[in-house]
Amino acid sequence: MVGLTIAIAILLFQGDHSVPRVRSFTWQDKQIGVENDRFVITFTRPMDRASVEKNLQINPPLPGKFSWAGRRLVYTLISPAPYGTEYQLTLQKATDKYSNSGKNGAILQPFNAKFRTRDRAFAYIGVEGENSGQLMLVNLSAAEPKPIVLTPKDLVVSDFKFYPQGDRILFLANDRNSQRQGALQQQLYEVTTGIHTNSPEQQPVSQEPAGKLKLVLDNKDYQILKFDLSPDGQTIVMQLVSRRNPGEFGIWTLQPNSTPKPLPGKPGGDFLITPDSKALAVTQGEGLAIVPLTGSQAQPLDFLPKYGSILTFSRDGLAAATVKFNQDFTRSLFLVNTQGTEKELQRINGSILNAKFDPTNQTLYCLFTKLVSGEQYQEQPYIAAINLKTGETKKLLEFSPNQRQVQMNLSPDGIAILFDQPLITPQPAAGISDAVRTDDNAAIVTSRLWLLPISSINTTEASTTAQPEELPITGVRPVWLP
Repeated sequence: MVGLTIAIAILLFQGDHSVPRVRSFTWQDKQIGVENDRFVITFTRPMDRASVEKNLQINPPLPGKFSWAGRRLVYTLISPAPYGTEYQLTLQKATDKYSNSGKNGAILQPFNAKFRTRDRAFAYIGVEGENSGQLMLVNLSAAEPKPIVLTPKDLVVSDFKFYPQGDRILFLANDRNSQRQGALQQQLYEVTTGIHTNSPEQQPVSQEPAGKLKLVLDNKDYQILKFDLSPDGQTIVMQLVSRRNPGEFGIWTLQPNSTPKPLPGKPGGDFLITPDSKALAVTQGEGLAIVPLTGSQAQPLDFLPKYGSILTFSRDGLAAATVKFNQDFTRSLFLVNTQGTEKELQRINGSILNAKFDPTNQTLYCLFTKLVSGEQYQEQPYIAAINLKTGETKKLLEFSPNQRQVQMNLSPDGIAILFDQPLITPQPAAGISDAVRTDDNAAIVTSRLWLLPISSINTTEASTTAQPEELPITGVRPVWLP
């Protein structure tokens, strides 16, 4: 007993000589997206923080900031990790916190882990040949990035939205016979993409192959004019018109495993779901109203009286880009935030077609048009980047006049823009009676797709910007995987 007591005392006096280890790493063997902006490493023992920060390596590099909470290290990225990339994290030679306190510290057991970002992929609507009107997918991260057909030939897709994990797409489509006859018979479907993600916060999505179709809502009682999908993928908002009574129309919501419900107050106009998936921004008369998506409350949560439309929200929901229609027939682009600040960014004599915040909320990428002087009315589109801190505007790309149907989409990691260049004809022509059509019902004959790199754009410099790259694909309305 005396001997055991002495041995125990010696061990207690010398301290804990067990080797410190990494207990958990939240991104280990995971696939992250733009919403994953930080990871956590938990150690088995308190660590010497300086030695950990010095020896932590990520390859390729991902700049970030360190913060600590006891044995937990939190690393916050400065900018989103580029998609389609695999990363290796290593931590060696770090020591516990006793190393510099006069006691015998221990060296961390070497730790290695891998993680990757989501695939760099996008979807679009085909416009030529047998793929006309079909929803297509291209995975640029695949060994052979070839277009994959997602929808059957008897459907002509008009609009679509990705679900948040990218494993499914919600889309609106007309059957081809109705399209040829000029009848609106659109129904709402969802289809699998074959993209399988393993997010840190959610369970892995089911391993469904690409092209598995499901009817979400038919058109027996109501015509479906347009829709939006909430960022959490749990709410579909639609504008419906009754077939029995065309004067009965409004905005409806649809939750999983339920039937559509009309939104209280019967709001009308264009709409956009807020980033928290709890409210809807909708145009009402002389302004914008923010109305709740759940509950029986009919009164708006907020009302912005002088704006005619809303273009987009920042990812954190703290700011929005809105449009004001001025009395002198110009249009103004405003930045509005939750603190009540309203800042005019641009006033133009053309149109404001689109706007997207970059992931860091420092730049707003916009699709404008300007009026071209001459006898005929012409609008010339161009893409511009606005620095939200300085207000400086940099023109990135200018199109030919009368290409107002151009649409753009910013990649979730903020390093590239996809855009199309449709060639349209106002009158139905032979062989294109069932063609994909624009919002004003003009038939799209063909359309090229382009990729514009925009990484490291500085809107205060006058340096030459990267040139767009034409993709070997014809289609319209390209949208990046979330």
